[in-house]
Amino acid sequence: MSVETRVILADDHTLVRAGLRSLVDSLSGVAVVGEATNGREALSLAAELRPDVVFMDINMPELNGLEATERISREIPGVRVIILSMLGSEQYVEQALRSGASAYLMKDAEACELELALKAVMRGDTYLSPAAARHATTLAMRGASAPDALTSRQREILQLIAEGSTTKDIASKLDLSVRTVETHRMQIMDRLQIRDVAGLVRYAIRMGLIQAE
Repeated sequence: MSVETRVILADDHTLVRAGLRSLVDSLSGVAVVGEATNGREALSLAAELRPDVVFMDINMPELNGLEATERISREIPGVRVIILSMLGSEQYVEQALRSGASAYLMKDAEACELELALKAVMRGDTYLSPAAARHATTLAMRGASAPDALTSRQREILQLIAEGSTTKDIASKLDLSVRTVETHRMQIMDRLQIRDVAGLVRYAIRMGLIQAE
């Protein structure tokens, strides 16, 4: 790649980011311009720096990678997202593609796949690692999936609830009123037919919004 490709690395593990930075720095014509430790930071940095590509982990605190990807795709056109995750199930591949990701790589992929994925997304193509491609084929054969039960904002609030944030904390983080957060919380419970926080946590884990301890 002769023209410099500017990338942001988003992962909540310092050593993972360091390893990824080392791989990216070894590629000709590619420069790391920022690092984020959660999805909210990734969204903020993408808006500020306008990189070509964001390498995005899925399970991160405050705002997970899938929600961050959806918002980047919607709010910052032209920024491509490459999901880089240990999670390769149909559920995650489907959500990533629907969120607007341009590529899906497994963290145990060969190092050469990193460059292949970068070249593909810079051409405007989609790149899927072999495991993710198999899941995408299965999903295509099944047809379109059912609509999400929750809106993007509700999923964002659900993640924060499941991570243990209070209503006041959530209101402060999202710049919303406490009453608005309470309304969202009631709507989430109504839509999911879940009546307690423990149930919301289990649902968030099942949907990949947070990881089980």
